[in-house]
Amino acid sequence: MISLQQMYYIVILSEELQFQRASERCFVTQPTLSMQIKKAEDTLGYAIFDRDAQPLQLTPAGKKLLPIIREILAETEKIKYLSEQLKGNVKEEIRIGIIPTIATYLLPDLFSSWVRDFTNVRLQIKELKTTEAIEALEKKELDLAVIAGPFHDPRIQTIPLYLEEILIYCPQHPEATISLDEIQKMHPWLLNQGNCLRTQMLHFCQLNAQDNKADWDYEGGNLPLLLEMVDQQGGYTLVPEYFKLKPLQQNGIKKLMTPTAAPAREIIALTPNRSMKTENIKALIRSIQLHYGIKAQNKHLQVLDWDIA
Repeated sequence: MISLQQMYYIVILSEELQFQRASERCFVTQPTLSMQIKKAEDTLGYAIFDRDAQPLQLTPAGKKLLPIIREILAETEKIKYLSEQLKGNVKEEIRIGIIPTIATYLLPDLFSSWVRDFTNVRLQIKELKTTEAIEALEKKELDLAVIAGPFHDPRIQTIPLYLEEILIYCPQHPEATISLDEIQKMHPWLLNQGNCLRTQMLHFCQLNAQDNKADWDYEGGNLPLLLEMVDQQGGYTLVPEYFKLKPLQQNGIKKLMTPTAAPAREIIALTPNRSMKTENIKALIRSIQLHYGIKAQNKHLQVLDWDIA
């Protein structure tokens, strides 16, 4: 059987796909890393990496092996962590990834209560795009991800949190509601690629990102900046229902007129199927559900998919 150290080297090399960078991350010399990888391959009886490829690539067998190795290393870390926790040396660390268009309001709303209520937990929170959060969960780098759904993967547990109506920010429009036909005559301000709200906007508003370019166009990951651009240059952008607006921006929010339901996104939590941190993760999830879930009751909403375009 290959050693845990060799497993660690394989994971790092699979991420870097370059021996020099991988050896620097592992704090060993390049020849040492190469020798240990070769020993692991000899023990297993097959190649893990295709050294003739440029850049270096996992072999088909290596691709099958990698998730197994990640699982073994994750379980090993749990054993070490439990030992330290029982000795009273560490708090339970929960690593959370939240997409930016949720983090911008969820953290101001809930972080203080989390600090107050979870005194036995160390929270490590990152803003990640949807694909980055899913990848981090698969790599065992996160314990909890909060994203916009839907999402289906048997390897990951999905828990509904709440529904959130998607509104239009268009202060130059005089009415409280706006139609899809009216929107299509205006310039859209888009979040950059990788933000799920961008994909929902392109799909629901029937936009083609290239067809709506202008000489003064801007795409970014900063929703407050997009609102400022709408204020200055006109047009519109999409705003999640719970996003915190400046007082002067409140009147710029419009509801989209639709023949059926209002557009919405489903906010979900993703967790590994197995975790030693289940109790605190469930409590964090419940706190989110209680804070936002009641607000979405008695609304007729149409959930948009983020993975269409």
